[in-house]
Amino acid sequence: MATYLHKPAVSKAWLLLCAGGLWSIAGVMLLRFALSQLTTHPGTSTLTIISFVTGIILGGLIALIGFSRIAKKNINRIRLLPNRCCIFAFQKWHAYLLVCFMMTLGIFLRKSQLISPLLLVTFYTGIGTALLTSSCLYYRELYKQNQTK
Repeated sequence: MATYLHKPAVSKAWLLLCAGGLWSIAGVMLLRFALSQLTTHPGTSTLTIISFVTGIILGGLIALIGFSRIAKKNINRIRLLPNRCCIFAFQKWHAYLLVCFMMTLGIFLRKSQLISPLLLVTFYTGIGTALLTSSCLYYRELYKQNQTK
């Protein structure tokens, strides 16, 4: 008797929700790491506030210039998929490698202490803000798809 492995098939709405959720969770985690760096240093200095605000501004630029384009490409790719497909198709396979690399780099930067905590705050705030902001594109697409039904 042959057994077959089936891919866990879901609708496009679930793919959009998974992609947006992943980006949102990663963004919130990075912002939480940035805020934890801020609170581990006693006293709020002007330099700390400047670092955080710079990260937010940088995050807006990263979202506009880079991450929003990636999200839009991914949304268009999801639109072209069949109505039901594998749940892991919410991103291309090589994007999983990129996520692993970025997580490893982030952990390395935090643990190695090669970069000053203030620069880490700027870096984490920037990437976290960009991810969280760009994740809204997935939710907007999900909303639009639900409105057309």
